[in-house]
Amino acid sequence: MQTISSIGYKIYFGKTVYKEINAFLNKNKYSKYFVFCDENSFEKCYSQLLANCKKLQAAEIIEIDSGEASKNIEICQHIWETMLENNADRNTLVINLGGGVVSDLGGFVASVYKRGIDFVNIPTTALSMADASVGGKTGIDFANLKNVIVTITQPKAVFVNTDYLLSLPQRHFMNGIAEILKMALISDRVLWKKLRSDYEFKNISELLHKSVELKNKIVKRDPTEKNVRKALNFGHTIGHAVESVLLNSDDELLHGEAVVVGMIAESFISYKKKLISTNELDEIVTCFKNCFTLSPLHPQHFEAIDLLILNDKKNSNGKTLFSLLNKIGGFKINQSVTPGIIKSSLEFYNSVIHGKS
Repeated sequence: MQTISSIGYKIYFGKTVYKEINAFLNKNKYSKYFVFCDENSFEKCYSQLLANCKKLQAAEIIEIDSGEASKNIEICQHIWETMLENNADRNTLVINLGGGVVSDLGGFVASVYKRGIDFVNIPTTALSMADASVGGKTGIDFANLKNVIVTITQPKAVFVNTDYLLSLPQRHFMNGIAEILKMALISDRVLWKKLRSDYEFKNISELLHKSVELKNKIVKRDPTEKNVRKALNFGHTIGHAVESVLLNSDDELLHGEAVVVGMIAESFISYKKKLISTNELDEIVTCFKNCFTLSPLHPQHFEAIDLLILNDKKNSNGKTLFSLLNKIGGFKINQSVTPGIIKSSLEFYNSVIHGKS
């Protein structure tokens, strides 16, 4: 069993996590349990959890539809109503069993219900193991802006069992790899080189542990994102805008796929601001093209993407602020970027996808 100590809680890794879950449940005398999941985690993971954690046989199940469209205030209202109907008090535990949407939404619901109740995360996707379930960010989308209604509330524990990944489709597996690649780009050049040498990512348990370890170091330095934690937004300013614009369309992208678009575009911006070299930009683009099936953006979406970036929560004093690379393995936060360079970065992304750069 491997553990990482975070801000008042531990992240457990390994095939014996059920032992740790049971120890946690036995130690903390909760009055009720609510398991949040979507149809995928309920079908593929819930029975395994129940078989290994008998205390949860009395848990209430709240199932949401999978996908980003469920991260809204209406779904929150439905969940809160269900919790009230089932007499959830302040000594209730919420167990988020699922991917990033489940942990974002479930954590947010718990963080404000009756002034906040405890929750734990049991991530079941590569994305939630690498990113969403760790760090305390919870939230929902609002007015077509991603993660704009947010709390920073730490879970009581995170339990990572990579056996859940065995049933994960390849596309969703790579969705999480995108976040691991991001962590390497902003904080660990050695890990970046390692990832580039094995595009099959065979040692996923080791990679996830390293990625979470890197993220946790940054989060512990800056829990509320006043400073260095902003580095974790690399690729996300453009990525979130692309994800929002394409939501519910035929071209809809998973979160990690949208972040890949953002990382290519924002690497170009880093290059234009002389923070990375031509060779580093080429290295980054080559890696992402080798790992992911990428499609060009329709130019008619550029204006909508730009408008969403102008409303990004990281902006300040009328300036559009990005977190960019400062050589591979380093970062530079609060970088002001003009609309012209943003448009050029989207055009650059399309050019490399079309093989013109």
